[in-house]
Amino acid sequence: MSVIPWPYRLLALAVLGIALVGFGWIKGASHVQAQWDAAVQQQALQTAAIRERQAQATVKVVTQYVDRVRVVREKGETIIKEVPVYVPFQADAACTINRGFVRLHDATAAGELPDPAQDADAAAAGIALSAVAGTVAANYQTCHENAEQLRALQAWVKEIGACQ
Repeated sequence: MSVIPWPYRLLALAVLGIALVGFGWIKGASHVQAQWDAAVQQQALQTAAIRERQAQATVKVVTQYVDRVRVVREKGETIIKEVPVYVPFQADAACTINRGFVRLHDATAAGELPDPAQDADAAAAGIALSAVAGTVAANYQTCHENAEQLRALQAWVKEIGACQ
């Protein structure tokens, strides 16, 4: 009948089957690896594009912020220079600033609770009204700068969110 006995035929079929499975395994693995590499490359390209858009958004927002803060500072400095016009020497002489006001103002500026009121009728603090006006104007200037910084940060967050 046949020249090759059954046990050898089965062994040959088993070897052929193992070879086919191995070949399929290797081809499948290389196919999956190629898909993986393509996906990684696609993600890298998308990441680079997002980073580029984010960088452009950052430059745009920072440029606007710097311009706005410059305008706020110029206005604030102009206002501070004008304090003697609006609070003349006569007003300094006519108005006394008591220590309670100074304590309250300083505590409020520091964001703290003021010390309990002490001598309400204490002597004047020796601070001129024009100095108070200058300090208040400088504080508002800083407040406006902080507001511009917050607006810029909010705009940056929106821009970065839109880039994704």
